[in-house]
Amino acid sequence: MRADRADIDALMEMRLAYIKADMGVSIEDEVSMKEKIPLYFEGHLDRDIFAFVAKDEGIMVATALLLIIEKPSNPHFINGKVGNVLSVYTLGRYRRQGISTRLMQEIILFSKEKGLDFIELSATEEGHPLYKKLGFEECQTPYVPMRFNL
Repeated sequence: MRADRADIDALMEMRLAYIKADMGVSIEDEVSMKEKIPLYFEGHLDRDIFAFVAKDEGIMVATALLLIIEKPSNPHFINGKVGNVLSVYTLGRYRRQGISTRLMQEIILFSKEKGLDFIELSATEEGHPLYKKLGFEECQTPYVPMRFNL
């Protein structure tokens, strides 16, 4: 199922849980993110970010986010629309039940319906087997990823 505006607080909590599990977070950063994440979802949910979720008795237990990015067309993305998967996360006691697999299958179907050229993600070690099973391939590129921090 897809999340809506009523789910923004739960989406924020799941995003924070994912970040804490993946990279840790300081108290100061957590306070800041609790302010900024809901604002992000208020401005972007169902516009360019789509939240696929699973719930148990009304409580969100898993998430997978799809950010759609539009770019000028080139031979690698003729339609000019690509997807970036973020925050695939399942609460501990709900893991190994196929929930993330189902959410990712929903994302793949939704991406096809939206005419995306491809979906990309950065896999954690734990998530890598799931993505391989679903048909994701490791990318080789002649380009060097770079970043300018502001």
